[in-house]
Parts: sequence; C-alpha cells; structure tokens
Amino acid sequence: MQYVKLDRDVIDRELAKLQGWSLREDGLAIVKAYKFANFAEAFGFMAECALVAEKLNHHPEWSNVYSRVKVCLTTHDSQGVTERDFLLANAMQKAAAGRSD
Repeated sequence: MQYVKLDRDVIDRELAKLQGWSLREDGLAIVKAYKFANFAEAFGFMAECALVAEKLNHHPEWSNVYSRVKVCLTTHDSQGVTERDFLLANAMQKAAAGRSD
C-alpha cells in the first residue's frame, strides 16, 4: 500500500496531538527521545513497539543507550512523513505511558 507524503500543515496538526515529538530539521521525519527509569524499561518499550511495527509493516529507525531510546520515523517509499508514521508514533506514546522516567 502506498502512503501519501503529508503536507506541513497536516504534520504540524498531528504533532500537536503527540507529546514530545518534533519534525526533523529536513522535514522528512518525526523524532523523539525517550528516557526511562532503567534499561529494562527501555527494552520493554522497544519490544512492545517492535510488535506493533511488525503488524504495521513499518519499522522505526531507533537507538538505545541504557535508559534512553531515540526514535526517528519516516516513510522511505514516500520520501517523507505519512499517516503510517503517526500510527506508529501514537502506538509508541501508548507503550511509553507509565514507563517514562
């Protein structure tokens, strides 16, 4: 399924609904840095999000160092931000609830 690259106005409107997410400087991705109480919480978050990403067939670019997880979401096929990125960002926000430090 092809996803349509979103206009800046739509991206801004969707970002306003999310906590702590922002548009990357080049405008091609949305990003967030999470901080958890410890590595186990960070890893639990990543494991839960990985299951959602698999179901969506949309995989994040992310990195983990101890209790921190940096996330970058973009839709490579569309060369920018699409609805699919916001679906995964919303799932990540739910997964982080109660885990964040």
